[in-house]
Amino acid sequence: MKILLPPSETKRPGGAGAPLELEALSLPGLLNERQAVVDALIELAADEEASRRVLKLSAKQAGDVAHNRALAVSATMPAVDRYTGVLYDALDAATLSLASRRWLSNHVWIHSAPFGPIGALDPIPTYRLAAGVSLPGVQALRRHWSGATSAAIAAEEPDFVLDLRSEAYVALGPVPTSVPSAYVRVVTEHGRALNHFNKKSKGLLVRALAEDHPRIRSRGALLSWAHERGVVLRDSADDSVWELVVSE
Repeated sequence: MKILLPPSETKRPGGAGAPLELEALSLPGLLNERQAVVDALIELAADEEASRRVLKLSAKQAGDVAHNRALAVSATMPAVDRYTGVLYDALDAATLSLASRRWLSNHVWIHSAPFGPIGALDPIPTYRLAAGVSLPGVQALRRHWSGATSAAIAAEEPDFVLDLRSEAYVALGPVPTSVPSAYVRVVTEHGRALNHFNKKSKGLLVRALAEDHPRIRSRGALLSWAHERGVVLRDSADDSVWELVVSE
């Protein structure tokens, strides 16, 4: 099983890892797409005013332009530790055991805008780029990433994909129809969609999976694990969509 997570706009600074090596990231078939976006982002960062306009940054966010300018040379840290925010605070990967972190490494992809899906422990620098941005010299990210990402996922031949991404990142690389998958919505017991608890609930779900580090190779196996764990995952009217049920 593979789990697809969204990234976060907020990121932990610093790092102790060697500079970015695109060739070492998971899903190596995306190397050319990654290189094109990274090169465009670095080139854009040479012009601070243009960067702020394209990335929709305020003057107080000029530090993000500096991060992009140093993308190829700055220190890295594992992606799951780099991202912060509600989902990643709930996941709290830094407090997991080594066995649980290995499970994350083997089963979780985080879908970033500059690198596409990467492994949870793949080392990355801090950066600023959102899914909806159009970089000079690169076609719109949706067109740039979509087909290549879907093909890269198919090439990995996962038994099952649990898609916890936001719709903006799903558009950057839909799970191909040849791969069994389910997209997750967070709802109340009565089926009402929840925005406030959405990210937190997904983070807690992934943490529970990492803590148990189960062997899951099918939809049924995941549903069985959830039932035993007291997690309410259920099918919806759309067979490709699951509901993660939480209390308000």
